[in-house]
Amino acid sequence: MDGWNKATLKTLFLPGGLLLALAVLVVQARLLPFAPSVIAFYYLAAFLAGALLAWRFHSSRVLFALVTLLLAHRAVEFFAPGPPGAGRTALQIAAILVPLNFLDFALVRERGVTLAALVPRCGLLFLESVFVAVLCRPEETAPAFLHFAVFPQNWFAWSHIPQPGLILFSACGGILLLRYLMYRKPVESGLLWALAAFFLGLQAGVGAAARVYVGTAALILLTSIIENSYVLAYHDELTALPARRAFQDALLHLEEPYAIAAVDIDHFKSFNDTYGHDTGDQVLRMVATRLARVTGGGQAFRVGGEEFTILFPGKSMRDVVPHLELLRSVIEEASFLVRGGQERRANFSGPERRRATRRKAKTASIRGGRSQSNEELSVTVSIGVAEPSAKAKEIEQVIREADKALYRAKQAGRNQVATAITSRGRGKPAAGRTA
Repeated sequence: MDGWNKATLKTLFLPGGLLLALAVLVVQARLLPFAPSVIAFYYLAAFLAGALLAWRFHSSRVLFALVTLLLAHRAVEFFAPGPPGAGRTALQIAAILVPLNFLDFALVRERGVTLAALVPRCGLLFLESVFVAVLCRPEETAPAFLHFAVFPQNWFAWSHIPQPGLILFSACGGILLLRYLMYRKPVESGLLWALAAFFLGLQAGVGAAARVYVGTAALILLTSIIENSYVLAYHDELTALPARRAFQDALLHLEEPYAIAAVDIDHFKSFNDTYGHDTGDQVLRMVATRLARVTGGGQAFRVGGEEFTILFPGKSMRDVVPHLELLRSVIEEASFLVRGGQERRANFSGPERRRATRRKAKTASIRGGRSQSNEELSVTVSIGVAEPSAKAKEIEQVIREADKALYRAKQAGRNQVATAITSRGRGKPAAGRTA
């Protein structure tokens, strides 16, 4: 978890936080004529469009989050004009059931819009609906758990939501925030802001303002599906780095001066063959994490397999070499633990012996007659860097020159930074240790 930074805050608050802020502004400043037909259209359109997108993109979590919000709010509106106390009971139960359902949506793995996913969830929502209907009957008194108090009542005089509901809203919001910081998924932030919008809707009670907030909750969930589709299209799911499509878009905005670095993991195929693809994926994620933190104003992209590219807008080749050397050494010194290492090991000799195994058989145990060991491993990368020159004026040519420099770095022994050959004769590998 990277913690708080500018990129994290941007993706957290956009677009969900912005949409909720606009809804608050509209309600508080009365910038919209609250004509019933306008509000009704906004409310229903947000839910309908969200449900269609959730179905189209096979997002059962978003689909049932929308259904949960709709059922809960409709229950509050239905019982509000009924017998005294029924509307308040419906609101208080909604304040408990909605956070519990959202907590379930956050923790349960996405299963798509399939029969196996739909039936249990529909059954649960049906039981919850019956539960609300029974407790809101005229002859029923509000159950004691709705008024259970942990803190002094005067602390929450500003809210008509019972303490159990406030506690559940706070706990669910905290868990959703934590999950977003851990996984950076648009759906997690969408659930978080939708929950906040529904809370404001309950605070508003019944009426136009409540419908604006609940409709905004549906709109936030809708946009989370769009954001998730964008992330899948422009970001690599395994490494979380921008993918090839994002790289192609970035090239359109690149102007001289700039430098392009091609990065390749040394002996990655042999590493995969030796330790398996799961460990190979672990290597990719580890390297990508270091690439994402490259200094010098560079931005890293995964362009395919074990190949990465770093763009340095506004920098020359000479400017970025120290930053690439630092990156190379940081990756070389990083290590990770392979659990249950396989018996066969890669065998390289001479300058091609990579620094893969730092310490063998850190711990060992016997399972099923086979020796299982944990190994601390590290990998190295080779880097080629180029900039526009007399022989490479176009971006495609600069990329090819960076690839040629990368090839020379590998030929020279790997674990090096090599610069492109220019009219001034540069092109030798920079200082670096061979693997």
